[in-house]
Amino acid sequence: MSTQAMRAGRVDGSSGELLPQATWRGRVFSSGWRELETSTDVVEPATLQVVGRIGLASPGDIGRAVGLAREAQSAWADLPYEERAAIFRRASQLMQEHTAEISSWIMRESGGTRGKAAFEVGLALKALHEASAMPSQPQGIVLPSQPDCVSIARRRPIGVVGVIAPFNFPLYLALRAVAPALAVGNAVVLKPDPRTAVCGGVVIARIFQEAGLPEGVLHMLPGAADAGAALCAHPQVGMIQFTGSSTAGRKVGELAGRNLKKVSLELGGKNSLIVLDDADLDLAVSNAAWGAYLHQGQICMASSRILVHRKLEKEFVAKLAEKAAGLPTGDPSTDENVVIGPLINQGQRDHIVSIVRDSIDAGARLETGGTYQKLFFRPTVLSQVKPGMRAFEEEIFGPVAPVTAFDDDREAVALANQTEYGLSGAILSSSVGRATALGRQLRTGLLHINNQTIDDEVINPFGGVGVSGNGTSIGGPANWDEFTQWQWMTIRDKAPARPI
Repeated sequence: MSTQAMRAGRVDGSSGELLPQATWRGRVFSSGWRELETSTDVVEPATLQVVGRIGLASPGDIGRAVGLAREAQSAWADLPYEERAAIFRRASQLMQEHTAEISSWIMRESGGTRGKAAFEVGLALKALHEASAMPSQPQGIVLPSQPDCVSIARRRPIGVVGVIAPFNFPLYLALRAVAPALAVGNAVVLKPDPRTAVCGGVVIARIFQEAGLPEGVLHMLPGAADAGAALCAHPQVGMIQFTGSSTAGRKVGELAGRNLKKVSLELGGKNSLIVLDDADLDLAVSNAAWGAYLHQGQICMASSRILVHRKLEKEFVAKLAEKAAGLPTGDPSTDENVVIGPLINQGQRDHIVSIVRDSIDAGARLETGGTYQKLFFRPTVLSQVKPGMRAFEEEIFGPVAPVTAFDDDREAVALANQTEYGLSGAILSSSVGRATALGRQLRTGLLHINNQTIDDEVINPFGGVGVSGNGTSIGGPANWDEFTQWQWMTIRDKAPARPI
């Protein structure tokens, strides 16, 4: 659908679009598109205009969806692997055909730039491609045993998997769990963030519906915290995969654990980008800007703690401030040159403002930015940031680059590890050996030598430690570990005689 058509509120499906509003307006996807008693506006952050309306699930709606998913799961898992794989191939083809339409919704609903939207769709396509291969992969091993016994360990579906997804990369961060969970034979109940329910939920429901996924295997229900709590507490949900803030993750982990569910928590980060004194300065500035400002800094892997050797500090800060001041800000759906789009909402903007102001009051220096217009926050550089300041301690989730100087490698390690988080870390140096030795001392789930902190290639295990998650990983080979459980099976020709 064209931007003009979307702005005009066009809802017909005559042009062959994937997401006609006549299909999903005021509805959720649960054994077909169902209209609910409660719905909520879909708001475009750049203009604050209402561009649609989506159903909002209650705890009762969640319970109904889980029951239907439980009924459909066994037949789905029993389908021949070629049939399951073919559905994922068709889904990826549909996403490829409708890339422009999906990207447009990502820009309008989440505030992502054109490049970010295209990148996210690319990641989602890769997740579908990887999932399409899973049904035909080996699903067990033969174990040593006695001569008269065959001993097998095989991977079995968990049953019903609940996926609770965030607003920042709504399509990919939902699909990276939904696709592999379905591929190995589970049914899925997806609760996308209501703020990005179209690109993070409707898109997924529509591509699988059109690809021929059997009814009842996938449910998509946006909802508030009470809907998420119902999903975590439901006795027929075997696993929760949650991506979001560490504060919400603690609640999800507590509720899921109380109900003895498997739980995968992908949470926040306070990620350090370490610039050693032998790093290329211009490349360091480029990587720092990318890590701090991509998608307005609203990424769990963002470089939100930039540690720079004191020898480079002055020149680094000057160059980064100059780059930040020149980044185009605006509505990404109307200007393809925009680098910094809008924040998701006023609450997030006010959170960033308070961190910046409190840090300046505590002695940090504002080099550029720090101002906003509506939901557009200017890319910001803070120098002379020290431990104890909010910009050093807290996850900002905004376009702010806090710079802290260090004197030697030992101090850099100490500063980077001075946090409860442990998601991503990165080191820039002309000496790979030195950077690697330093990196071995960092407490992070992800580590990048000569790169910034934001990276995910879909085929890699992805997960953090500490307040960044519960140590599990999702992605690549880790998907088999996350979305299945081992069953040990022995086979004998006849039962042996026992001494009792």
